[in-house]
Amino acid sequence: MSGETAAPERLTLGDKVGRWAGLTALIVGGFFPLVWMLLTSLKTEAELQKFPVQYLPGMLNFANYARVFTEQPFARFFFNSMTVSLLSTALCIAVAVPAAYALARLNIRGRGLLLTAVVAFSMFPVVSLLVPLFRLFRGLSLLNSYPALILPYAALSLPVAILTLVAFFSAIPRDLEAAAMIDGTSRVGALMRVVLPLSAPGMVTAALLIFVNSWNEFLLALSFNTKLDMRTVSVGVTLYQGEFAFPWPLIAAAVVIATIPVVMLIAVFQRRFVAGLTAGGGKA
Repeated sequence: MSGETAAPERLTLGDKVGRWAGLTALIVGGFFPLVWMLLTSLKTEAELQKFPVQYLPGMLNFANYARVFTEQPFARFFFNSMTVSLLSTALCIAVAVPAAYALARLNIRGRGLLLTAVVAFSMFPVVSLLVPLFRLFRGLSLLNSYPALILPYAALSLPVAILTLVAFFSAIPRDLEAAAMIDGTSRVGALMRVVLPLSAPGMVTAALLIFVNSWNEFLLALSFNTKLDMRTVSVGVTLYQGEFAFPWPLIAAAVVIATIPVVMLIAVFQRRFVAGLTAGGGKA
């Protein structure tokens, strides 16, 4: 009968054990590299070279974290990465919002072709763009500057941001915008006052993806900004190794510090981020 509701699925003990085992393996596999890096950063060189392997440090040794800032200008690297990542995220979102709204709401001829082009552009390997971008920025005298990274980071992240926002904008009923425009609001006002607040999870998801991609990018940062005071964190971490030595505890400490902003952002916005990954998949 149509009024009857389906009985909830009853799991056997084996099913429950299997699910918990899979979840535990997933959590351990995901967090183990970070935990291992943290433990390595607290060890001395002698403890790291012991055999058999000493998994836990003999004592909490934070000297490596102090050396991170004294042996290289890591604070400058951190500032450069934060500046580039935040500005590239802001620029990308500012361009992606009107582009995604137009694709989702306006009757544009060739809309499907445009979305296909967006997807195709997102598949371009960064290494194929390295030489032309380098020649372009050298001609514009933009090498060793923030725009040399902000502009390509925003452009490379734009397809993902557009596709994410198109899905969210398309899932919002058009009647809400129509009601706002009947009350005298312009289409831009309806976008700002109706669509964007309802698309907050999608906005957060797109912004986090752009920020993380910009924060972790290595190849362009290595090639375009060669001056020491313009290096980013991802490149600065590699400067601690010597010609014949790899101070792994020191490198591990630098990696832990570089991971903190991403972990904090995910921790603060995890609910909206998860909602953004699971929602907005209606019609694109």
